[in-house]
Amino acid sequence: MQNALADRDLLVSLADVVEENLVRHIAAAAEWQPHDYVPWDDGRNFAFMGGTDWEPEQSELSEVAKTALTVGVLIADNLPAYHRELGKYLNRGPWWRWVGRWTAEENRHEILIRNYLMVSRAVDPIALERMRMAHMTAGFRRPAMHLPDVIATLAFEETAAAVRHRTTARLADNVIVATIADRLAADDELQAVFFANLVSAALDLAPDQTVRAIADRVADFHVPVVELADGRTSTEVLAEAGIYDPAREPELVFTPLLEQWNIFTRTDFTEAGEKARAELAHLRP
Repeated sequence: MQNALADRDLLVSLADVVEENLVRHIAAAAEWQPHDYVPWDDGRNFAFMGGTDWEPEQSELSEVAKTALTVGVLIADNLPAYHRELGKYLNRGPWWRWVGRWTAEENRHEILIRNYLMVSRAVDPIALERMRMAHMTAGFRRPAMHLPDVIATLAFEETAAAVRHRTTARLADNVIVATIADRLAADDELQAVFFANLVSAALDLAPDQTVRAIADRVADFHVPVVELADGRTSTEVLAEAGIYDPAREPELVFTPLLEQWNIFTRTDFTEAGEKARAELAHLRP
C-alpha cells in the first residue's frame, strides 16, 4: 500500500482544492429566501394567542408529503450536532469556511420547512415539537473517522438527501411542497458535488487510502434515522411511502459517484487499493 497521509497533511494538501470549490459553489448556488416559499396569508393564531389549536382536518397534505416534510425538518433540527461532528475534522482555513457555508445552507432548510408546516397547519405542532425534543436529546454522533472517510460519507449523504427530496417533489400532490422539495434538492446536489470533488482530489493524492475509505463507507452507509411519534423509524416509513428506499442506494447513491470517481477504470491502485476496489465490484455498472 502507498504510504498513508495523516489527516493534518491531507487538510493542508487539499486546502487549495477546498478554496476553489468553495468559490465555485458560491458562484453556482442560486440565492433564495425561505420566506418566499411560505403561504403567510394562510397563517392564524393558536389557542395560546386567542386562536384555534390544531385539528387533523386542518391539514391538506397527503400522508406522503407530511411524512417527507416531518422527517426532513427533524433531520435538519439536529444541525448543531452535525456541525459539531463536521467541525471536528474540517477545522482550519477554507475547510472551516466551508463548514460555515454548509451549516448556513442546511439551517435555511430547517427554517423553510418548519415555517411552512406551522403556517399551513400541515402537521400536529405539539407532536412535532415533542419529536424534535426527543430527537435532539438523543443527539447524533459519528464514530471516529479519518478525513477521506468524512468526505466520502458526506458525498454519499448529500446525494441521498437530494434523492429523497427529488422523489418527494415527484410524489407530492401539492405544488408548494413539490417546489420546496425541488429547492432543497438543488442545494443538496450542489453540496454533493462539493464533497465528491474533494474525494476525487483525495483519490489523486492518496489513491489506496481513499478507495479504502470509500469501500468502508459504502459498507457502513446509512442515512440519518428519526424515530416518529408512532414508534416507527423514518427509514421504514420513507421506504413504505416510496420516498427513499435503502435497497436502491447502490443504484441511486453509490454507483453514480463511483463512476464519477473512475473507481473501476483507475490504474493507480496498488494491491491494497485493488482489494478495496474488489469489495466494490458488486456496484460495477
